[in-house]
Amino acid sequence: MDSSKKPYCDGPRAQPMKVTTWNVNGIRAREAQVADWLRLERPDVLCLQEIKASPHQVPQSLVEREGYWPVWHGAGGYSGVALLLSKALVPVRPVITHPPFDLECRVAVASLGSLEVASIYVPNGGKDFEAKLGFLSSLRRWVQERHAAGRRLLLCGDFNVAHTPKDVHEKLRDEQQLGQTPGERQLVDALLAEGLCDLGRRFAPDDDALFTWWAPWRQYRERNVGWRLDLVLTSPAVTARARQCTALREFGTSDHGPVTAVFEGPLFEPSEVEPGAAPGKAQTTAQPQLDLFT
Repeated sequence: MDSSKKPYCDGPRAQPMKVTTWNVNGIRAREAQVADWLRLERPDVLCLQEIKASPHQVPQSLVEREGYWPVWHGAGGYSGVALLLSKALVPVRPVITHPPFDLECRVAVASLGSLEVASIYVPNGGKDFEAKLGFLSSLRRWVQERHAAGRRLLLCGDFNVAHTPKDVHEKLRDEQQLGQTPGERQLVDALLAEGLCDLGRRFAPDDDALFTWWAPWRQYRERNVGWRLDLVLTSPAVTARARQCTALREFGTSDHGPVTAVFEGPLFEPSEVEPGAAPGKAQTTAQPQLDLFT
């Protein structure tokens, strides 16, 4: 892993790079709110999870969102992820891939020069706990492989694990509960041990009220009785450029809140971005292609 390579765009013209990840719990239900976020926050990269829509079910206002390269990776009313990449930052439609363990439209990876940005939705595990453990193990091996290949990683998404007891409100802590079990937490430990940094905790190491998901009852959201499940994980060279990472409880009606990380300058050289497939055409992957490029 080459983490010592000189950062891109050092100098007075470098502009911050803003990346947001958000589990929207249904893109059709959250169409207006996603549009508002893009208009008000103008993220350079927006990673969405649990879109619950095939590409052709995504609202037209977002499929053809002006100023962005959108990628919709879903298969109906279950799972699904998306990436929206600013055309001002990414000069061409990038190559989009999916690792072999992505069997349920849970990972989309954009190749931006030496940087790879992924939107990730880890299974909850309620229906198949072993599949969740397998997914996390495969994700760790994939990170190891990408680092060995000299790639810088920016992984954003809903990891469906509260990594430490601090990531769950004290009233809800229970190591027997899905998402808090020692086995799941050990797999996140192993993932971070591959050289990744959890930016949420890097900037708020002692904040025991930093949550991103709240059960939709008993006014848990209003009272901030929640879990921290949504993460931004970065390779060392990317971590070095991070300036903040915040979660916003008050925005939107999803049961998750958006998490935004800001970095000093672009994290890649735009001229190194290789063009991906033409609009509407599939890219070669290890599983059926369900993306729609516009």
